[in-house]
Amino acid sequence: MTDNIETDVVIVGAGPVGLFAVFELGLLDIKAHLIDILSKPGGQCAELYPEKPIYDIPGFPTITGQGLIDNLMEQIRPFHPTFHHGEMVASVEVLGTPEAPSFRLATDAGTVFTTKAIVIAAGGGSFQPKKPPIENIEAYEGTGVFYAVRRMEAFRDKRVLIVGGGDSALDWTVNLQPLARRLTLLHRRDAFRAAPDTVNKMRAHVAAGEMDLAIGQVVSLKGEAPVLEAAVVRRDDGSTVEIPCDVLLPFFGLTMKLGPIAEWGLNLNENLVPVDTERFETSVPGIFAIGDINHYPGKLKLILSGFHEGALAAQRVHRYVHPERKLTFQYTTSSTSLQKKLGVAG
Repeated sequence: MTDNIETDVVIVGAGPVGLFAVFELGLLDIKAHLIDILSKPGGQCAELYPEKPIYDIPGFPTITGQGLIDNLMEQIRPFHPTFHHGEMVASVEVLGTPEAPSFRLATDAGTVFTTKAIVIAAGGGSFQPKKPPIENIEAYEGTGVFYAVRRMEAFRDKRVLIVGGGDSALDWTVNLQPLARRLTLLHRRDAFRAAPDTVNKMRAHVAAGEMDLAIGQVVSLKGEAPVLEAAVVRRDDGSTVEIPCDVLLPFFGLTMKLGPIAEWGLNLNENLVPVDTERFETSVPGIFAIGDINHYPGKLKLILSGFHEGALAAQRVHRYVHPERKLTFQYTTSSTSLQKKLGVAG
């Protein structure tokens, strides 16, 4: 358990809407920490379609998902947000009153926050790994089976079996190969959906005898749980082979679920969080929901709608964080004080 982190706002979700919320809050002198289960900022844009063109972002006739995230990260740089990647909110405790709310959040990694407001910007929910259909795999989870790499050093000198053929599988193959005692990449076919440069690096390691490439699918695990000893792999011809391993990393993609948010005591509407359209506040004062996670009459699930929602939510958050300050609306084009915050004042 880490020391308690005190901050103005915790933003749950580091997709485009969560990132833009940092900007709107920063203009109002509100400090934010962001929590996201993924290993990098960007949410769906970066994880699912980084190279896919987006055509409905104002001011950009076309921009890729990753291009949008890169621009947003540059835009919020003056406000120095703190990111907590590879973590998911496990519990929320209400500490304050409806007039002066405060909360204690704890993540599944043991990080604890005390904050005056929470902004949920979790898209359709939290990304959850798709688990392979292997009997009794749960018995090895957390000791021999992991669905994400949170600390590379944990795999040093281990026999590592990575399963998958996408970017995550290939990226971690290349990154963990120097640390592992022996690393094997297993995929159902000798073709990959990852970046060609990463695939080439993997094949170079295989050619040099620095790692192994196997074709097939894991059908069972061996070892007295929770200690993993090997994976039984079925090949295309129906035969099986055992691959010795201390660690199995299956990268089968991600699915979205509402996750622990469903247990925060919020009113829900078909796995969405209802909000008002003046403040985008939920049924719990001090907790806001913006982006695809929220629901209200006329809701459009567009990134640009989430940007608008974040701007209005920030106004209400200011009242909770700085109740002693009068909020005066200002334009970035004409306000010297805002331009100083952004580092663009002449």
